[in-house]
Amino acid sequence: MLQRLILGLALAAVAVPTHAADPNAEINRAWAAGYRAAFTCSALWNGAGKPLEAIERDELTGIYPEIEADVRALKADIDDKAKIVSVKYRDDMPPRIAMWDRGEGCVTLPIGTKPGHIDGFLNHGPPMLDDRPWPLGDKDAIPPRPRALTAFEGATINMESFGGRTSSLLIVKNGRIAVERYWSGHDIHTSQRTFSVAKSMAATLIGNAAYNGWIDVKAPAMIVEWQVFDDPRGAITTEQLMRMASGLTSDSAGNRSDAIYMGGALVRPWTVQWPLINPPGTRYRYANNDTMLAVLSLKAALQQAQRKANEKSAAFRFDKLLNPNAFFDRLGMTRTIAEHDRNGDYILSSQVWTTARDLARLGLLYQNDGMWEGQRLLPEDWRRFVTTPSGPQPDGAFGYGAGFWLLNKSPGIPADAFGAFGNRGQYLIIIPSRQLVIVRQGYDDDKQRLDIAKLVAAIVAADGKRR
Repeated sequence: MLQRLILGLALAAVAVPTHAADPNAEINRAWAAGYRAAFTCSALWNGAGKPLEAIERDELTGIYPEIEADVRALKADIDDKAKIVSVKYRDDMPPRIAMWDRGEGCVTLPIGTKPGHIDGFLNHGPPMLDDRPWPLGDKDAIPPRPRALTAFEGATINMESFGGRTSSLLIVKNGRIAVERYWSGHDIHTSQRTFSVAKSMAATLIGNAAYNGWIDVKAPAMIVEWQVFDDPRGAITTEQLMRMASGLTSDSAGNRSDAIYMGGALVRPWTVQWPLINPPGTRYRYANNDTMLAVLSLKAALQQAQRKANEKSAAFRFDKLLNPNAFFDRLGMTRTIAEHDRNGDYILSSQVWTTARDLARLGLLYQNDGMWEGQRLLPEDWRRFVTTPSGPQPDGAFGYGAGFWLLNKSPGIPADAFGAFGNRGQYLIIIPSRQLVIVRQGYDDDKQRLDIAKLVAAIVAADGKRR
């Protein structure tokens, strides 16, 4: 595979012995060590944190079969004071290292790297908004006995009938929490990895920039490496990246980004290198790289806006706009943490940690068509844009818009239902016509999977009875 050939350039030196019987076993063990370091670090210190036994049970199971045995066998050395997790995997190589960066989550260092100082990031602490009224804070989030609760209880709380391994279920009706349930020791402040729900968060950040006139999603993506030597990739738009229609290929399935997620590779050099395999806008191919490239385009657009603003006023600063966590804080999502690589590029295809209530807040932004606390944060037509299947479509039960999945083909579910989907059963569903926001988090695996369409249909049916 091409990934094996260019690994040394992308990740730093990995000295794989030439006599090794199985070269893949060597790199898989390095991936496994990086996986254990990264997700132990994030689960320990993001949000309210989790105990080690829960991390072993939840975060380090149900993963890729080629690395799971090594992940389970390797041991993590945890420095709680310095907030560093080290995982030794070979005697002749430094351990794999993940370092927690206050307010910015964990940074996974490249294979072969020794721990060092990480700087140059905004590194802010989130504001404490818990005492503010819901939805910005948590005060009075649940009325004493919401009318909706009785109607929803019987249909939705018996989660065993819907499959999977659920850790949280949250139903918001007319802007208020009607049902909130947690399992396996989780609570309102337990942060979980979003997996690909982060792609919908990326689409939201791009929407905010579009509203402010800082990015044109229909223009060619602002990827500087593509804007030279008549590179045909220079025609790819940010919108095509958001719709998984870039036409780009990679060395593995589009939902695999091992070099970044487990190897500590940098986002920019890893994502910009891949060539076209189809004309842009003609084929659907679900790809983590497309989302990361769209976020790189966003970053370049914000930096360009900063330069233009500086020509008029040196006081105008975009520092916080380059940090997704600052936008999430505006929504009261103060326990949501977007993680980045060593160069400060955010991994918004998957590496965001959040709580059920914070996901509900994001859902309310879309339920309210881009308005928050009386202020418009997204363009007036942004909800329509992200839920319109104007590009090539995936096979299967769900359509795809621009960073969001569509449930318009599912029986018993209103046609305007859409959502953010993530691996292992992470779901945020918004149904504007019913004023419903549904959050489900979990730890599903190949043997236990939630039937999200069945769950949503049951909640919609219960809502109909209540009405």
